[in-house]
Order: sequence, then structure tokens, then C-alpha cells
Amino acid sequence: MKMKAFQLKRIDKEYDMHLQAWLNHNVTASKEQNKKMIPVYKKFEEFFDYEARLEEVEGIKRKKLTKQQKKMAHIAARINAERRF
Repeated sequence: MKMKAFQLKRIDKEYDMHLQAWLNHNVTASKEQNKKMIPVYKKFEEFFDYEARLEEVEGIKRKKLTKQQKKMAHIAARINAERRF
């Protein structure tokens, strides 16, 4: 059992090393724009959204609203504001 646990732990380390190599490749990625190479990610936050990952782990879900939902929410807020007076 100890040997199998050691081998599984080793596989996890190999996975982490390969993941790190993949991330290193992605972070240095560039694209061509007007015959000039520019980085794909200009900020670290574009590459890794720390806050979103924390929310994902904590079980907090961001709800993305469609344009129509945003418009309806704006209209509802305006109507509610008018009713207060």
C-alpha cells in the first residue's frame, strides 16, 4: 500500500510539473497585430482571476445577466424609484 501511495503521489507531482510548463507557455503567448507581436495577456488578472477562483471554491456563484435582463432590471429600478414619491 505504501508503494502504491508513493507512486500516486509521484504522478500528482508529475501532473503539477506539466501543468506549470503549460501555464508558462500560455503566459508567454503572443499574437500578431499589424505585423507586430503583442502579448495575449496584458495583465496577470486576464490570465488568472484570483477572485473568481476564490468564489468558485467558496461556492459563491456569479450570475451573468443578459442585456435584456439588465435592461429589465434598470426599468424595474426606475419604476420602484418613481413609486417611492
